[in-house]
Amino acid sequence: EALIYKYFKDKRDLLHQILSDYLEQYRARIIQDLGGIKGALNKLRKLVWSHINAYATNRVFARILLIEVRNYPDYFKSETYERVKEYSDIVLKIIDEGIRDHEIRNDISPKLIRHGILGGIEQVCLSGITFDRAIDPDDLTEQLCEFFFKGIINPPQ
Repeated sequence: EALIYKYFKDKRDLLHQILSDYLEQYRARIIQDLGGIKGALNKLRKLVWSHINAYATNRVFARILLIEVRNYPDYFKSETYERVKEYSDIVLKIIDEGIRDHEIRNDISPKLIRHGILGGIEQVCLSGITFDRAIDPDDLTEQLCEFFFKGIINPPQ
């Protein structure tokens, strides 16, 4: 235990470092996975599926990130929070791409769309994470994308 305090100020700092490392690996994988995908809506669908799948397959990570660490004020000063913001920026860039390419409406705030998508993912997964219920990434992705895309898609002219 003394060795922990040599490298980290406390156990929570160690936890944040582990979460930050995991989130950095996830972010790098998402960027790679999105590389060959054409179209903002297709990229968003892949991102939604990957995000839900990460929560479904790594419940310990999901529980710690969604339920445990965000309840402490220090979270918002942590490297973990910085990684979450970097991931959130990826989502925003995809939305901006969709607006630029006329796939996504330009009369809705891109940040509001991002909040809706990320918040929607958390809400559909939270009870599964909390109560250890099944989370079906395919079904939830289809439902969320159907819901959001109908609201944000730029209709053909």
